[in-house]
Amino acid sequence: MNTDPIADYLTRIRNASAAKLKTVEIPASNIKKAMTQILFDQGYITDYKFLEDNKQGSIKIALKYNPSTRVPAITKLERASRPGLRKFNGAGNMPRVLNGLGIAIVSTNKGVITGKQAKRENVGGEILCHVY
Repeated sequence: MNTDPIADYLTRIRNASAAKLKTVEIPASNIKKAMTQILFDQGYITDYKFLEDNKQGSIKIALKYNPSTRVPAITKLERASRPGLRKFNGAGNMPRVLNGLGIAIVSTNKGVITGKQAKRENVGGEILCHVY
């Protein structure tokens, strides 16, 4: 049994990226779908597809690399909040990841959004992860 599905999601992407795989398939949930949409919108992944093959479904993610050097677009993917230690921030205290070059994915009452978007909309929430 997996006790932290978000950490599992991040680890699968991190491992596939380190192994230079083109795609990775991950069990789906609503929060993982929202996080995948954010990664696509911010340009960290090439494409994604939601597959409804079984009861839970899955997400197929096409990873993005530099065409000439094969360096992954996602340099670091780290979990900020975890089940044993939740990290909540208000709108004024949203973290700046890598001095504004990375993103923080935040779970708010308006859905799963980036840290910059949460600051703009003046909502706080749980910091799920940092991506750069």
